[in-house]
Amino acid sequence: MINKLVMATNNANKLREAREILAPLGIEVLSQREAGADCEPDENGVTFAENAVIKAKAVYDTVHMPTIADDSGLCVDALDGRPGVYSARYAPKGQECAKLLDEMKDIPDDERSAAFCCTIAYIDENGTHTMNGECRGKIGFEQRGTNGFGYDPVFLYGEKTLAEMSADEKNDISHRGAALRCLYQFLKERNGD
Repeated sequence: MINKLVMATNNANKLREAREILAPLGIEVLSQREAGADCEPDENGVTFAENAVIKAKAVYDTVHMPTIADDSGLCVDALDGRPGVYSARYAPKGQECAKLLDEMKDIPDDERSAAFCCTIAYIDENGTHTMNGECRGKIGFEQRGTNGFGYDPVFLYGEKTLAEMSADEKNDISHRGAALRCLYQFLKERNGD
């Protein structure tokens, strides 16, 4: 029976999202800091899955408790999938949206499709499992909204950017939310519910 797991992050937004989605299972989600894991592994994978497993394994090897980690990013079709696994390193922190809008300034509206992609890795004494989630939309022409983080102000889902949505609206459609719902089903089955 899994009643506690560690998320290989100290990111408050990611923790909140995981805690909200897994709460109905009665599973407590600890940050890596709360679990006593002070590690920042080198994310040198070439896919989201590889990076998620690298992070989960580093924390699991430290705390020896069920551990999850995610890796996610924005894949823009007109940029051949960039920034992809390099989304967090694409531009200096806080300048990602500005750089992306500048790089896409000459791309017409009908060619601005993109997807947020996420892989969650789960590790325990029985092995490693990965779950994927995706949110398709397109890149707008300006930053809008004050909620969310990262590329949320430029990513349009319908008529709204992710940064214009409430946390509940975003959880319902987000890539991480989709991957976490796959994890929810996996853990529910693992716990025999």
